[in-house]
Amino acid sequence: MPTAVLTDRERTAVQAYLRLLHTVRAAFDLEGSPPLVPPAVLAEAEQALQRAGLTGNEEAFFRLLENWCPKPGP
Repeated sequence: MPTAVLTDRERTAVQAYLRLLHTVRAAFDLEGSPPLVPPAVLAEAEQALQRAGLTGNEEAFFRLLENWCPKPGP
């Protein structure tokens, strides 16, 4: 359950990052072939970060991510 109120652009950046993360994980799960991340997925994440004003500010981005999508408890 999200715990922080994000702007539309921040939410879009977080969602694009999560899609990228899932794509990378899926690529590593494929046996017998090197991991391949489609350039469009990476470009989407980069553009969303830029539109949200988070390019080069990873600390702020990961703080948003952690607040919006907290780690599961023990």
